Amino acid sequence: MNSPFADRPALADVDLAHLDIFERNEAWASFDRLRAESPVHWTPETGGSGFWSITKHEDIVAIDRDAETFTSTEYVNLEEVEDDDLKDLRRSILESDGTRHRALRKLLQRDFGGQTLKKFEDFLAGLTEATVNAALRQQSFDFVKEISADFPIQVLAQMLDVPPDRTDQLIHWGNQMIGNTDPDYADVLISDADSDQYKHLPFRSPAALEVFEYGRELAQQRRGGDGDDLVSKLVNRVPIDGEPLTATEFDNYFLLLVVAGNETTRHTISHSMLALMEHPDQLALLQQHPELIPNAVEEFLRWASPVYHFRRTATRDVELRGQQIKAGDKVVMWFASGNRDEDVFDDPYRFDVTRTPNDHVTFGKGGPHFCLGNALARMEIRLMFQALIPRIKTAEFTGDVTRVRSNFVNGIKKFPVTITTR
Repeated sequence: MNSPFADRPALADVDLAHLDIFERNEAWASFDRLRAESPVHWTPETGGSGFWSITKHEDIVAIDRDAETFTSTEYVNLEEVEDDDLKDLRRSILESDGTRHRALRKLLQRDFGGQTLKKFEDFLAGLTEATVNAALRQQSFDFVKEISADFPIQVLAQMLDVPPDRTDQLIHWGNQMIGNTDPDYADVLISDADSDQYKHLPFRSPAALEVFEYGRELAQQRRGGDGDDLVSKLVNRVPIDGEPLTATEFDNYFLLLVVAGNETTRHTISHSMLALMEHPDQLALLQQHPELIPNAVEEFLRWASPVYHFRRTATRDVELRGQQIKAGDKVVMWFASGNRDEDVFDDPYRFDVTRTPNDHVTFGKGGPHFCLGNALARMEIRLMFQALIPRIKTAEFTGDVTRVRSNFVNGIKKFPVTITTR
C-alpha cells in the first residue's frame, strides 16, 4: 500500500524536534512530507542552534560515507557539546573519525565478524530457546520484558562475562541513558536544568557514572589475564596504531557496548513481533516457509528502524539539493525516513517478508561508522524468530503498546500479549 498518512502536516508545521509525534508514532507523516517537498530541510530547535533534516535514502548514504565533509567528532546526537574538554571526556568511537577511529574500531571488529559469531551460533540458539520457553509458559506477558529485552542482554552478558544477576541492571542503565528524554526512564531528563551538572557524561546521564564504575571493576579484575571476553580484550589488546586505550576511552567503549549491545536488537525484535501480529498473513507465510526467515530479518530491520537518526556536522560550506549548508551546521540523517523512501522501496509501507532487494540503512550504509555489531544483531534476530514463529498458535494484544519518548531511539517500552502455542 502507499503511505497510510493521507493527512500529512503542512511543510511549515513539520517539527522533528517535537517529541510528542515520536511518542505517538506519528513522525512518519512528517518524513513523507519532507521527502516529497523538502528533503534537505532546516528545523529550528528550542535550546539548540537548529539542524538540517536529511530524509532521502540517497543523501543519507552519501553523507554517511563522507566523513571529511560531515564529521562525527562534534557528536552524533542533537545535543550540542560546546566545550572541547567535555567533548574529549565523552568521546567514544561514535564521536571519532580518522586514524584513531579506525584503530578503536578494529580493536573488536573481528570479535563481531560473521565468521567468529558462527562459532557461537549453537550456544546463542540455546539462549534463545531458554528465553522463548520461559516466556511462553506464562501465556500472557509483556513481550518487551520477557523476550525483546531479555535475550539480547543475556547475549551481551555472556560476551562481557558478567553474571546473570546483573542483566536487569544493565537494562536499567541502558534505559536511563538512551531514554534521557523519557520521564519513565530517566531520573534526570536532558532538558532539565539539573542535567547541566552531568554535561561531562554521555547522554548527560548520572547512570553513566554507575556504568563507568562497574566497567572499571571488571577491567581491574581482568587486566593482564588471558580472558576471551570483550572486557579482557579491551584492556589487554593494543590498537593497531600502537596507542593503548586511555582510561577515558575504556570507560566510553564499555558504556557503548552496554548500550549498543542491547538497544537496537531489543527494539527490532519488539517492532518485528508487532508487525507480524498486525500482518497475520506474513506470520502465516513464515510459519509455512520458515526458510524465508533469514530474508525476513532484513525486512524486520527496515520496518523497525530502531534508531531514528544520527547526526553529523558540516566541516565546510556545501550545497545539497539547492540548500546552502554552512560549516558548523548540524546535519541529521533520518535513517527511519530513508527506510521508507519511495524511490528505493516499492510500496514502502507494505510489510513484506519476501522483499528483495532490501537496501535499508538501519545500520548505516558502508561508511566508516557502519554498525560494528550488525552481524550479531542479524544473528540474534534470526535465531529469535526461528525459535518463536513455529511455536505460535495465536497471538493477541492484551493492552496498549507504549513507545519511548524519543526522536533518537524508535523504541517500544511495553507490549502486553497473550500467546498460545502449537
